[in-house]
Amino acid sequence: MSRSAAVGDPKKRLELAALKAAIGQMREQYAFSERRACGLVMLAVSSYRYQARRCDEPLRTRLVELAREKPRFGYRRLQVLLRRCGEQVNHKRLYRVYREAGLSIRRKKRKHCVRVGQPLRSWAAANQEWALDFVHDSVDCGRAIRVLSVVDAYTRECLALEVDTSFASRRVTRVLEQIVAERGQPLAIRCDNGPELTSRHFLAWCIERKIALVHIEPGRPMQNGHVESFHGKLRDECLNASWFRNLFEARAKIAAWRKEYNEERPHSSLGYLTPQEFARREQALRSPTAPCAPALGPLPEAETAPSGDSSVV
Repeated sequence: MSRSAAVGDPKKRLELAALKAAIGQMREQYAFSERRACGLVMLAVSSYRYQARRCDEPLRTRLVELAREKPRFGYRRLQVLLRRCGEQVNHKRLYRVYREAGLSIRRKKRKHCVRVGQPLRSWAAANQEWALDFVHDSVDCGRAIRVLSVVDAYTRECLALEVDTSFASRRVTRVLEQIVAERGQPLAIRCDNGPELTSRHFLAWCIERKIALVHIEPGRPMQNGHVESFHGKLRDECLNASWFRNLFEARAKIAAWRKEYNEERPHSSLGYLTPQEFARREQALRSPTAPCAPALGPLPEAETAPSGDSSVV
């Protein structure tokens, strides 16, 4: 035992067992009397001489029997079983005997996905990065529905709002295939770590088409801020303002809101243009036949924006 443990920490008093051990060490090493050693650690001689007379063997035996019958029960449930049998035991004593008997349940810790932080980036053209995520709601009967959102990180266009009760990874790739057929494929896709977006099928689909897959860190939704901001508008203006009697009505109303969002709703980060107007203007400026259009070389390299950037409204 170290010197600090023997004399005690001035900010925290040692437990009785540690004090008794310190007294025993002083008597052995320095030939102190029992009274002098107790005085140095400020422990009463009667406390040092005290020997517990309790017998926990019957309780230990009973706990082991119950634990064999119910191996996944913790000490609280075992205490309930003891009470049903007419045995009243203090919960602190029960927990101490339970631990000493080695009956503690080993619970498997959840495996957390480890990802490197991927901050938002400022893109310079459409189809450089798409943002994917899911939002949840319910219909009149209480059945849950999910909405798959696909947003272009540059033009803020909503490329898809697919509504269903569940989504498998193959369903997600079918939706993406439809978007690719209409406007070409992106350079990268940014998404979270949901099972649909980390499956082998989805990973193979991205690798086959040479699309960079950017997974954000778990618990860091701000790293996918474009689609999270979009979901705030979808929730506020459509989901919370609408009542869906069934899945088909939910699909119709959400599709109508998507059309309004792309073609009519002014977007503050686009200079209060609609996403469709902004995309058309960018396309016209990049057209080689545009009047007085500057000679545009290759797209500039995307700049990294701080992860806490909140200007994605």
